[in-house]
Amino acid sequence: MTVIDVNEADFDTEVVQRSAEMPVVVDFWAPWCAPCRQLGPSLETSANAREGDVVLAKIDTDANPGIANRFDIQGIPAVKAFRNGEVVAEFVGAQSPSQVEAFFDGLVPSETQLLLDAGDEESLRKVIDKEPANVDANLGLAQLHYRAGDSDAALERLRNAGNGFRADGLAARIELERANGEHPRVAEAFAKLDAGDQEGALDILLEELSTADGDDKERLRKAIVAVLDELGVEHPLARDARRRLAQALY
Repeated sequence: MTVIDVNEADFDTEVVQRSAEMPVVVDFWAPWCAPCRQLGPSLETSANAREGDVVLAKIDTDANPGIANRFDIQGIPAVKAFRNGEVVAEFVGAQSPSQVEAFFDGLVPSETQLLLDAGDEESLRKVIDKEPANVDANLGLAQLHYRAGDSDAALERLRNAGNGFRADGLAARIELERANGEHPRVAEAFAKLDAGDQEGALDILLEELSTADGDDKERLRKAIVAVLDELGVEHPLARDARRRLAQALY
């Protein structure tokens, strides 16, 4: 059974001991707690999607105050994941379904996540067969189309990839490459980017941005933001580039 109710009497058996066999996610809740009722269905959906690989244990903190005190539950809903008898992940408060899914993926990747991690065309198409609007799968396929030289197919696929930074960045890159005569150094920048030289690529793209206008200025901005998104917020190169980007734009 994927979802179980536990109490103080069987908590050690059903949660602590069972977590030596598979992850056990504990939902600390109470009947009067509205956010608990909102969170519960998302927890159950994510747990059921991983049937046999994870257990969701639900415990009423009002009826079982000893367990709430034992784990220092200060607010609910509170969710704790146990593995080998120890808490390995946790959060407090209502979360969106996507956040709950990401929490479970950190414990036991779903079939969809495993296919996305594989990243080959067959795996990505399997995801889209089940979830036609899956952003990551559509972006992954667009990237494969682009690398194969089919930019038209890439742009078509990006229409299903949402408005994420990387999707917008790839679309902007294709459009800039098609108008290369306006910005001849763009090809050099993207070649550096593909070779792993993000700093060299950003230098050129930022220089081009400073002299661009109209649609190309916006495309260059999106291409730069996509690189920054991949680098991550804390990367020193990203911090400097964001400052230079702001100067070029404003």
